[in-house]
Amino acid sequence: MQLRLYDTLTKEKRPFTPLDSDNVRMYACGPTVYDFAHIGNGRAAIVFDVLFRVLRHRYGADHVTYVRNITDVDDKINVRAARDYPGVPLNDAIRKVTETTYQQYQDDVTALGCLAPTVQPRATEHIPEMRAIIERLVAGGFAYAAEDHVLFSPQAMNAANSVMPRYGALSRRSLDEMIAGARVDVAPYKRDNTDFVLWKPSKPGEPSWPSPAGITVEGRPGWHIECSAMAWKHLGEKFDIHGGGIDLVFPHHENELAQTCCAFHSDRMANVWMHNGFLQLESEKMSKSTGNFFTIREMLADWPGEVLRLSMLKTHYRSPLDWTTKGAEESARTLDDWYAIAADADAGEPSPALTEALYDDLNTAQAMAVLHGLRNAAASGGERERGEFAASLRLLGFLSVSAADWKGRKQQASGIDAGQVDRLLADRAAARARKDFKESDRIRDELAAMGVVIKDGKDAEGKPVTTWEIA
Repeated sequence: MQLRLYDTLTKEKRPFTPLDSDNVRMYACGPTVYDFAHIGNGRAAIVFDVLFRVLRHRYGADHVTYVRNITDVDDKINVRAARDYPGVPLNDAIRKVTETTYQQYQDDVTALGCLAPTVQPRATEHIPEMRAIIERLVAGGFAYAAEDHVLFSPQAMNAANSVMPRYGALSRRSLDEMIAGARVDVAPYKRDNTDFVLWKPSKPGEPSWPSPAGITVEGRPGWHIECSAMAWKHLGEKFDIHGGGIDLVFPHHENELAQTCCAFHSDRMANVWMHNGFLQLESEKMSKSTGNFFTIREMLADWPGEVLRLSMLKTHYRSPLDWTTKGAEESARTLDDWYAIAADADAGEPSPALTEALYDDLNTAQAMAVLHGLRNAAASGGERERGEFAASLRLLGFLSVSAADWKGRKQQASGIDAGQVDRLLADRAAARARKDFKESDRIRDELAAMGVVIKDGKDAEGKPVTTWEIA
């Protein structure tokens, strides 16, 4: 069974062959740590967590390296630090902001069921690698120093007669289209409007380091060079997979690809570029100005992390995702059912039908259909069927707790007192035993008013049994 992945650069889905099957290497762009991450960031974290799990399943957990970076030097961080910690030296304030926000992000994506990446490098710990790449680019004629800045020249890249791709190949844009798109900064020290910053001088009080390319004033890196440096340090000049949200294709990933290929005279940075689609809320684009904007933390206040995870995996990762409250409610009911059937089963091996769906470019939408079939087989079958269902769910990052803990979390979130419910059920059972059906119905209605649904049935010996769940 082949693993096939869609490559943004070539615009085709093709068999995935790692450069080294003993060390499969992937990189995904992580957060800029200045505020709570929004729910769209959560989708990216979940998508590449699923890919990480699939690669570990196929090649072995010890043979996959997953790098997700942390951007801890950025203008937005500086602004947030100055706002939140007035009177504190800026560098100290920046450290407070980045440490706090980084931990918030870690807690949030862990709640979404994401495994910890193999390496989570910080940009500020990779300044020597950034300077080394910049020096290579200047020496190769792909970058130049001007007014204490170092800039990369896409024109120089496209003029080079080499194996390197054309600048704009990833986003399928020409240089003229990029200029017309008004996503470039105009500055007098640029040779061309499309040139972008690799290094810039620091303002007083800002983080600063010795500059490359013979510049005497201290400065700090541009955004794009950071990821090129961290990927090179931890994965090498060329690696297997680079991922991120579709909004990063241009300019960030386009510029990463250009920097790395020109620095190392290579035809590729990553063999496969993968991008997840946008997320919108209730059919509307997320926007702070309209109030249609939510952080992961805000969503987790209303829903367990696995509910958010399931809601996002129902849609193929490359397709736009419309988050709705109705969809989240459906996911919550589905997970209640899955936990009741499989959470405490001894996991066997995931279903081949499930892995086949995931090996088809992470087709989680098809995987959902497979899971529903496995659920029905587990509900009517024995331990083998339950074990296969449980293993399949765990491969996708579900069943992180026991059935009792899952039920307890929902009870706690709803404010329902499980002890009170059990006492009312005992009273109802006693009323039914003495054939006082009026009292039995009254207790049932009282439980319903509390938000509890009861189900009457029989156990394996034919004796009456009542179970309950939150409505």
